[in-house]
Amino acid sequence: MKTNEESFSGSVLVVDDDQAMRDLLVLGLGARGYRVSTAASGQIALSMLKDEPFDVVVTDLRMPAMGGLEVAREVKARLSDVPVIVLTAFGDYDGAIEAVRAGAYDFFAKPIKMEVLAAAVHRAATHRALTRRVHELERSAAPPKVFGELVGTSAPMLRLYDLLGRLANSESSVLITGESGTGKEVVAEALHKSSPRAQGPFVALNCAALPEGMLESELFGHEKGAFTDARTARPGLFLAAHHGTLFLDEIAELPLPLQAKLLRALQERVVRPMGSNSEVPFDVRLLAATNRDLETMVESGQFRKDLYFRIQVIEVHLPPLRSRGSDVLVLAQHFLTILAARAKKGVVGFTPQAAERLLNYTWPGNVRELQNAIEHAVALCTHDHITLENLPERTERHRRSPESLIDASQLLTLEEMEKQYILQVLDASGGNKTVAAKVLGLDRTTLWRKLERYQISVPDRVKP
Repeated sequence: MKTNEESFSGSVLVVDDDQAMRDLLVLGLGARGYRVSTAASGQIALSMLKDEPFDVVVTDLRMPAMGGLEVAREVKARLSDVPVIVLTAFGDYDGAIEAVRAGAYDFFAKPIKMEVLAAAVHRAATHRALTRRVHELERSAAPPKVFGELVGTSAPMLRLYDLLGRLANSESSVLITGESGTGKEVVAEALHKSSPRAQGPFVALNCAALPEGMLESELFGHEKGAFTDARTARPGLFLAAHHGTLFLDEIAELPLPLQAKLLRALQERVVRPMGSNSEVPFDVRLLAATNRDLETMVESGQFRKDLYFRIQVIEVHLPPLRSRGSDVLVLAQHFLTILAARAKKGVVGFTPQAAERLLNYTWPGNVRELQNAIEHAVALCTHDHITLENLPERTERHRRSPESLIDASQLLTLEEMEKQYILQVLDASGGNKTVAAKVLGLDRTTLWRKLERYQISVPDRVKP
């Protein structure tokens, strides 16, 4: 399997007056995916840097006319974001110290193992790319928003924007799923604002926040005297959201008796307030959200099947932050701009080291945890850039394993993997759903639901 260094494609300028050493580095780094150019002197190297912005410069320390120290100083002055790695003779520690003072990114004594140098080049190129990305985010007036207030341009988010765009004019109920902290209410508000109901109210309720008795009153309203504390009549949220959108967050926490009442309200499009004999019509689009597996809850009897199908006409799944690649930095800069202004602090960005820490952390709490971490960092920051010391300690303790430090935007969600596997099994079974269900360990009804969910159309080439 290729390592990160072997799979990296970047440009390296090798500066050495020794032809044999130049040839050796071209061969070694080129075999690991790098585009390598060479210069026989420091003057030639600086001339080449005017025409091509190399990702990394690797230079010998001792060269006639212009040595590696001067090369490092000139590169630092002209192209401050291009890292320079200096190679020194064995035991030349004074030269190594001077190289660092001159602005070198790293230094190594000759002879050096190619694997060690390639790893250093990879780190240096990654550092440069990260530094440039951080500076771009600082310069941008606002983060890219493709749909509503949603922030990010990773592949999973672009797929999400496409789906939300197709739902803009729909009146169908939508079930928004995803881990806690992924931004389900933000998506719900974006759907409301893009819909024909945008001028109407957007009313949200967390179903886990209230006990059953109060929850029924909140949803359907009550008459005066319906219960002990009902001193005045209250219309309820269905009527409060009339001609608009009602968003029920954590709908999986809705008690079974209320599930039945909610189902009837959605079917009949009327509500009966507590203590009333009259029914009141309403005009509401329902959006619901959960971080739990409702299909499993239906199978275990914890959630009504008929209500599940009523609210899950269309399902929108939100990707976790760990699968969104560099969106972490885009969101971090977005939150920093807002929170620094609120705190009246002149914090404008992140050091490359802090940005790398943000990228390497797994973010189990998703976007909500990231916002909390940036607020923590802004409160502690005493300079114009967030440093490693400002970030919460947990971002160091729970880092990704080396194997996971790849472009997370290219990873598949569990749902995408499941969809692909279902397609493979169906193809192998010749479209026979009975055989496919048996191989997948599902009953036919569950397989049918998943085909509907993933919009998979399978012609019955073999009659089940």
